[in-house]
Amino acid sequence: MSRSSEVTAPHFIAGVDISVSKAQGVATGAVIVLEYPELRLVETKVVNGKLDFPYIPGLLSFRESPLTLAACERLTITPDLILVDGQGIAHPRRMGLASHLGLFLNIPTIGCAKSLLCGRHEVPGEKPGSYAEVMDEGETIGVALRTKLGTKPVYVSIGHKIDLQTAIYWVLECSRGYRIPEPTRLAHLAAGGNLEPERDAVTPEAGYQASFLARRIMGRADARVKG
Repeated sequence: MSRSSEVTAPHFIAGVDISVSKAQGVATGAVIVLEYPELRLVETKVVNGKLDFPYIPGLLSFRESPLTLAACERLTITPDLILVDGQGIAHPRRMGLASHLGLFLNIPTIGCAKSLLCGRHEVPGEKPGSYAEVMDEGETIGVALRTKLGTKPVYVSIGHKIDLQTAIYWVLECSRGYRIPEPTRLAHLAAGGNLEPERDAVTPEAGYQASFLARRIMGRADARVKG
């Protein structure tokens, strides 16, 4: 897992989330892709399935990663950056869902969680953009970031291939009037079946023909050959 930023000028920013139906015993993993800077929705993929791994605090990655990855593998647009509704290194093992997904997909990821999993922090200022460092065992593992006046902060942490200041910058860039940044907010709606029907349309100008998974595999193969 890399804590050095490889994010420069992202054109496509994705968000991922998962919704669990305890009554039906199934879950829905969703990924949406936005075109930056307009944050225009250009693609959505949703996958339904059962969660084979039980709910154990701190082991969310093992429970949610399979469905989330399955949704990501259906994408035709390769995102340059992914915001994850979950923790990155702000995790007792410094390896939350955002870090796992970044490693699997080899794409920069940011953890943007709604609640604190571990560590402590001061109360951030009320002004949007204010933040307080989250400390755990003497280490800064993330920040409590205020994205909207009068609401609770979100918890931002490094996922993979990004540094903390860059992660803060992009969460704020993707915040458009709501507490939750647009990529994860829309992914949450998609996972719950509440996104508009046009969500599945991919704009022709996207210009991507190969499948998302195929490009990731080809990229890794090229890296091995060059190495």
